[in-house]
Amino acid sequence: MKILPKLVSPWQGKQVKQSSAVQKKKPQVTTLNLLIFLVDWPMFNPIFSVFEEEKVPLYYIHKGRGTATSDVIDLLGIGSSEKAVILCLEQPERIPDLMKGIRKKIGANRPGAGIAFTIPLSAINSPILQAFIPFDGGKTDSKTNDKGPVTFSHALVYSVINRGYSDEFMETARKAGASGGTILHARYQANQGTVKFFGISVQEEREIILMLTSKDKKKAILKAVSKAHGLRSKAQGLIFSLPVDRAMSLSFVQEFNA
Repeated sequence: MKILPKLVSPWQGKQVKQSSAVQKKKPQVTTLNLLIFLVDWPMFNPIFSVFEEEKVPLYYIHKGRGTATSDVIDLLGIGSSEKAVILCLEQPERIPDLMKGIRKKIGANRPGAGIAFTIPLSAINSPILQAFIPFDGGKTDSKTNDKGPVTFSHALVYSVINRGYSDEFMETARKAGASGGTILHARYQANQGTVKFFGISVQEEREIILMLTSKDKKKAILKAVSKAHGLRSKAQGLIFSLPVDRAMSLSFVQEFNA
């Protein structure tokens, strides 16, 4: 009869230790931003090297072409024939140091470096958050430390149109106030029920046009391109905008104003 407690007690002790270990949860990242770079194609190498140095967990690259007008090409470098659209996920508190490292790597005083901007995420699947080490302090600017309501100074106008209509689309957008855009090639995939609902036949080959603009120009641009190049037009455009809380030039320390 005395053997049973001796056999059970060690297991009970392990259970207590295991449960207490489970209770000690590691701090988790709760906020991420989507950081997007629009740069000349050769610039992706120095940017990726900074990502490796700073241990950025997730980043992607897409190849496109620029459409900027000549008056902003020299300033921002967003009008070259080959463009790199780089997307990475990062904590808002880490972005200032990341940008500082990138500017140092590419040469902050060199014109034509490109632009970057951030879009706050409202949700993401939880396993991805585990890849990020919580920010534990350090130097940040007033925007990353501000606990007040988030303000959106810019917008990303995101348009998906039939291939071959990008020049007409950008002409309309410029007349409404856009300074330029970046075009990505894509293929269309949709549920046939959705296509029948709109009563349209959709080309498989599509173009995605990204236009970064200031908040006060967004409404006029959306209205103009939707009217001229919307779903009922030959371009069959799907057009929407995303909030951008920060836009930055890679060439200069001051904020970028589109």
